[in-house]
Parts: sequence; structure tokens; C-alpha cells
Amino acid sequence: MKITAVETVVVNAVMRNWIFVKVLTDQPGLHGWGEATLEWKTRAVTGAVEDLAPFVVGEDPMRIEHLSAKMARFSFWPLGAIGMSALSGIEQALWDIKGKALGVPVWELLGGRVRDRVRIYTHLRRGRVDGFVGTGDISAFCDAVQETVEMGYDAIKLGFVPYTGYDAPLPSIRHVEKLAAVVRERVGESVDIMTDFHGRPDSLDAAKAYIDAIAPIRPLFVEEPIQPGDASAMADLARRVDCPLATGERLFTPREFLDVAEKRAVAYVQPDLAHCGGLSGGRRIASIAEAAHMGVAPHNPMGPVAGAVALHFDVATPNFVIQEEAVGVVPWFEEICSSYPLALEEKAWQVPTAPGLGIEVDEKAAARYPFEQEQIPALDAILSDGRIANW
Repeated sequence: MKITAVETVVVNAVMRNWIFVKVLTDQPGLHGWGEATLEWKTRAVTGAVEDLAPFVVGEDPMRIEHLSAKMARFSFWPLGAIGMSALSGIEQALWDIKGKALGVPVWELLGGRVRDRVRIYTHLRRGRVDGFVGTGDISAFCDAVQETVEMGYDAIKLGFVPYTGYDAPLPSIRHVEKLAAVVRERVGESVDIMTDFHGRPDSLDAAKAYIDAIAPIRPLFVEEPIQPGDASAMADLARRVDCPLATGERLFTPREFLDVAEKRAVAYVQPDLAHCGGLSGGRRIASIAEAAHMGVAPHNPMGPVAGAVALHFDVATPNFVIQEEAVGVVPWFEEICSSYPLALEEKAWQVPTAPGLGIEVDEKAAARYPFEQEQIPALDAILSDGRIANW
């Protein structure tokens, strides 16, 4: 069996263009799907997929590790976020092909299932593009949180922290403290709450001030309280607060995660399988985290193919904890799939049984939502004095 072509299918989902990667083979009807979505970098990633295609066309798709190494090492230059996303989408599609060729779900190829269900969490109003509610009106925000939980979830991730510089003004801290407390009171103790700082604080002291304000509600974790890439600073912060921390969506290589693990910088790592080398990279990262007593909570606010990839990873990963999903981000999320394994049942995803990833993109349906310039919410990340903030 040989790879004959690598194609991309771009689907506009308002704030993101989903980038689906299709790897074709010389076996009639046998192809694989992956996802390489990277926010606001659509043209660059699709170009990188085209650049990497010559490394795999004509090769045996069953040699997944071999082809991943070929794409990474023959590229010479470090691939970075854009190149690693392209590689990840191709790599995922190879697993899909292998599972289909052997007649087994991908999780079976990863060592078999270690759990019977996959716990998930969602965002406010399931991440719906038109469902945003600001934190200024605490009552309206809590109404939206309650509405989300009543859709069948027992875990939700929320944004409590405003755009932040090197300081944390006392009125902002007090507002975040009150907001978090009222949210906890509204949903009770049976719902896990996570909060994403998006790396907004520029200083450890500012991050600590906001974490201390939120810590009394006992969140499952605080995500990216500072910018990624400085494991020593994250470890310092972790020892100064009474709250589990998480990071990893903007880290790409096992070496980066090893630095985090060796310093015991967080309680949970969050690799994104669309950026970290796909399932192969994700498995290496999970093993590093397991050796450091860290759980894995994969990042995934993207499309249905990325969700299917994450599902198979979660089924077979011993130190998996909880999975991010965004199946409500657009009302037609499921419409572009002719097969779809991400049904919410009893607050969880169920173990898929179809060969490969168990998902198939309906390209005619996908064509109804062609590439458009995405909405970029980061453009309003400006502090009161006009300085650019971390979104």
C-alpha cells in the first residue's frame, strides 16, 4: 500500500477555520482523516501540509513513526507551531488508515482501552460563537453557566480573569473573587469548574493574586496562569498558591513537556494532539507526565476530527483525566460528518467501535462552509493605557 496524495479541506467555523487533512492511498476507498486547525494561521498551515506532502507520498502509510520522523528530521528547521500542526494532521490520518486497514478502532492500536467512558468538559454555552456573556454582569454570567450545566455536563471551563499586565488592581481581584464564589454557589459542589487565564498576567504576583481570589471555590485547575515556556517560573508559582495548575496547549515537543515534568510545574499537562505530533507525540508526552505523577487533560477547542482523535487517545491513556470539547461552537458541528463518534451520554463520550477514527467528513457538506477570514477576538486585548495585552 502506498500514499498517493495529501489534501486539505478547510471549513469555516467563524472564529476558526477547521483544517482537515485527507491522506489518500492506492487502495480504492481507503483514506484517512486528521485535523491541523491552528487559530488564524489557516493559509500558513495548509501551505505547510503541501510542503510536507512530498516526504510521505509514495510511502507506506502503515509506517507511522517512520513517516513522522521523516517529516520532522528531513525538514531540518524546527517545525514550530505551524509545521507541527501540519505534521500532526498528517500523522493522525495515518492512524485512521491503519485502523481501517486492520479493521480495528485506533484505540486498539494504542494498546487497548483502559477505561469505559471518557469524561469531558465544555465551555460557556458549549463555546457557541453567539453565546458569549461578559463577566461584568455576574447574574447573567451565572445564568449562562447554569444553562450550560443543564445541557448534561458536570464540568465546565470559564474565563474569570480580565486582560492583565504586571499588576492586579484590587477592584478587579474583588470582582473575580465574587464572580467565582457566586458561580460555585449556583452550580454546587458536584460540578467541576476550571478557569483559563490564557497567560494574561505578565508577572507571578499578578497571577498569584487572581489565583488566590479563585482558589476558595476549589477549581479542578487554573490553566495557563502565565505565558507558556518558562517552567521554572510556573513551578515557582505552583509552590506559592493553593490551587492545581495546568499548561501545555502551546507546547509542542516532548522536550518542552519534560522540562515542565522535571520541575513539577503543574498538576496537569494539556497537549493538543493537533499540534504536538498527533497521537505519537501525545503518547510520549503522556508517558513523561505519568512518570512525574501528572494527569493529562488534552486541549481541544476545535473541529470534529480533532475531537475523534482525542477520544481514541483518551480511551487508551492511563493518566488521562478530562477532555476539552467544543461540539457546540457552531450549530452544524455534526452536519459535515457522515459518521460521528462524539455523542454526549451520561456526561461523557463513549468508547467508539468503528474501524479507524470512526469519523468521516462529508466533503459536499463541508463545501457549504468554505474558507473565510476568521473573526479574531484577540484584537480587543488592549489594556486601559493602550498597551497590547496577552489575549
